[in-house]
Amino acid sequence: MREIVVCGEALVDVVQVHSPSHSPSLRSPLSPSAAVNSGGLPPLQPALGGGPFNVAVTLGRLGSAVSLCSAVSTDTYGDAIIAALQAGGVGTALIQRRTEPTSLALATIGHDGAAQYSFYVEGTADRSIDPPGTFASTVAAVCFGTLSMVLEPGASVYESLLRRCHDEGRLIVVDPNIRPAVIEDADAYRRRFASWLDAVDIVKLSDEDARWLGDGPVGTGPDDWLAAGVTAVITTAGADGITVTTTDLTVTSAAPEVQVVDTIGAGDSVVGGILRHLDRIGALSSRAVAELSAEQWLATAEYAGQVAAITVSRPGADPPWASELRSD
Repeated sequence: MREIVVCGEALVDVVQVHSPSHSPSLRSPLSPSAAVNSGGLPPLQPALGGGPFNVAVTLGRLGSAVSLCSAVSTDTYGDAIIAALQAGGVGTALIQRRTEPTSLALATIGHDGAAQYSFYVEGTADRSIDPPGTFASTVAAVCFGTLSMVLEPGASVYESLLRRCHDEGRLIVVDPNIRPAVIEDADAYRRRFASWLDAVDIVKLSDEDARWLGDGPVGTGPDDWLAAGVTAVITTAGADGITVTTTDLTVTSAAPEVQVVDTIGAGDSVVGGILRHLDRIGALSSRAVAELSAEQWLATAEYAGQVAAITVSRPGADPPWASELRSD
């Protein structure tokens, strides 16, 4: 049996719904019964999240054998994280429990459904992970990304783990999922990202992430990443779909038409969808990914697009189950 390990943070998204009027009578679609406080602010609704957490839950719901490698608090939110992972079919044996609190992300939803984030991550459990032991031989693919690759001391632990897993012959996937609010030195991060690429098979990112990584005097782009050794760069562009670029081909799948409620977890669902489809077609290895045809990449992108379309059609990071997909 092939297994996938997703590495990185699990946290709590505190979702604030934007309103032009901030009317006290406004009801949040995330919490219809919540009353707005007397100051006229919109309601806040906690939800479990974090990019790696969302990727793992997506994979578990879609039917892949998946575990999360992370550090999770022993507080009430941490208990809820463990329970949600297990309910979604995600293994928790690689999770370290710590007494530090759970990280919080304040997400404000705009009129277009896009989310903007502020983070409360000082002294929290997920950034204090200890080096994990060797993964089982059945682990074929390992995925990294988001805050876990930025915030120390955990970022260095995950970076070492990425290189170790690459040296062990496992498929490596990275979704930088750029959050500028937590990156103190943009160019230092761009250099660090570039240093990983000789150990990475697939880079998945949004078009906004790609522009951010390409800015500044040390900015790089997809051509540089492919030249550094990456097999495939997968770029999401919202309603404009998903593009896969390798040294030999470029394919773009159209985005399904959908009424967007919010975009929380959209990119994470794409990562989960990509890995799930590669799992389904027996392509969870560096060699198999390098040998995929244009038709196979297009099918992978289309499947990931279906997964993300369901996620954005409902509030919060709520990825679909396999039974909700017409092609699963």
